[in-house]
Amino acid sequence: MTRSQVIGSGGQFPVSIAVRGSQVYVLNAQGGGAVAGFVQAGGYLIPVPSRDRDLGLGTTAATVFTGTPGQIGFTPDGAHLVITTKGAANTVEVFQAGPFGLSAQPAITSLPGAVPFGFTFDQYGHLALAETGTDTIATFSIAPDDALTQLGSAATGQVATCWITASPGGTLYASNAGSGTESALSTQPDGAVTLLGSTPTDAGTVDAAASADGRYLYGQAGGPGNLDAYRISPGGSLTETGSVTVPGAVGGEGIVAL
Repeated sequence: MTRSQVIGSGGQFPVSIAVRGSQVYVLNAQGGGAVAGFVQAGGYLIPVPSRDRDLGLGTTAATVFTGTPGQIGFTPDGAHLVITTKGAANTVEVFQAGPFGLSAQPAITSLPGAVPFGFTFDQYGHLALAETGTDTIATFSIAPDDALTQLGSAATGQVATCWITASPGGTLYASNAGSGTESALSTQPDGAVTLLGSTPTDAGTVDAAASADGRYLYGQAGGPGNLDAYRISPGGSLTETGSVTVPGAVGGEGIVAL
């Protein structure tokens, strides 16, 4: 792997990236929150200012973690760009997305007290959202006009349910930073959510990612700066297979598996 480019994020404190084909959007968390648009060409990123969008969220030094946007991502069909605002506004904001950019304004779904944080999409295409304020995983459908309709939810019974990822086998895994656990959940075609159980991790578990073959889950533990590995059973349960300390990774957030 060779670094080919270093480019400004188009804002302050980039926290999340959405990529679909040549389209790239960066979520900048500070300065009120903003989306910066880029295109990929010839292996390089080119800023496209006409695709930038300000979120207008209030952020102070005291709310730099809880009061900033959390994640940005495309829906599976690429027709929508989803942003969570955590405690800054307790909303999920959805832009229409196309080859020439985003809609001028997002459709905003208010979720008072939910603190919407991480999200993924289940095997049926539903938005699966980690609601940190209630330690709940909720599913939503997204209409063509970007409006969200809640379909189901399940409490994890854990503390600080912040991140969520989906395995190729269909099981969802929620990372509970306060409890030091990974919760496994299943969903149904109608959006119903069922908690399957929780597995202990190292302290401060944050982001997680599943291998492409669906056999392993890798969890990032921000407390000791560890990467924990788990074997995924056919039913979705986890068995730890090992752990490695990553130099300089204490307090880190963000992981991807190939």
